[in-house]
Order: sequence, then C-alpha cells, then structure tokens
Amino acid sequence: MPHHKYLFRRATPDDAAAIRELVHAAYAKWVDLIRREPLPMQADYRQAVTAHQIDLLYDDDELVALIEMIPAVDHLLIENVAVRPSAQGAGYGRLLMRHADLVAQTMGLPGVQLYTNALFTENIRFYRRLGYRVDREEPFHDGALVHMSKAV
Repeated sequence: MPHHKYLFRRATPDDAAAIRELVHAAYAKWVDLIRREPLPMQADYRQAVTAHQIDLLYDDDELVALIEMIPAVDHLLIENVAVRPSAQGAGYGRLLMRHADLVAQTMGLPGVQLYTNALFTENIRFYRRLGYRVDREEPFHDGALVHMSKAV
C-alpha cells in the first residue's frame, strides 16, 4: 500500500480557477442525465470561497478533491463535494465527508445536512452508507432535490 500524504487546506480567492476546473470535471458526467449543468458548475467560486468554507484535499501535492461547507445555526450544510474523475473510487469522498463531520463537531454543531439531485442515485447510496437519512424531497427544475442529514 503506497504511503499517501493527505493535506486539507482552506481555499482562498486565488484558488477560484482551480476550484472551478475541478468542479466542472467532477460534475460533467451528470450533465446528460439532468440535461443542464448541475448547480455547482454554475457557482461563482471567487465569491463562494469567501462566503463559504471550501477545503481543498491534496494527495502528495496534487489537488484531488474539495468540499464546500456552509455553517448554519444548528447544522453544517455540505454545499458541494467534488472529486477529480481520475481520483474517483479511491476513498477521497469518504475522507471529505469525515472531514465535514469533524468541522461540524469543532464548530459545536449537532449535525450535517446536504442535498443532491434525486437522479444522482449513486450519490444517495454513498451518503446512506455513511449514515445519512433522507429527510424530504423537494421539486426542483423538472426533477427533485433530496435533502439528507445525519447527527454527529
């Protein structure tokens, strides 16, 4: 098993272009399925990087993934999880989600929430395996958003 050097780093406005590139690469596979760009592909990351907490995950100095989080009064909202396509399936998603749990705990928040497109069934299965439950579905465009949460 090769030794990996993981590093989480808080993103700054200088990272906006790299964030956008990674997010576009990660979400491109969903465009055909929902016939539009998913919301994270439409975001302004120069603005998001200061308004939200975006943590970048490096593996041996390569940016492989990121997580965008928004603290609320009673929970931490995961706005966006993106893993570079060439790095998918290697456990980075799990690492990001565990990181969110720790961030929530550090902030004294009792839970983590997220939402995803109802058609992204593999994502929903992934979140369920990590202990998330479905709270509600909400109509969105011509589909639905699935809101999920877990206690930390």
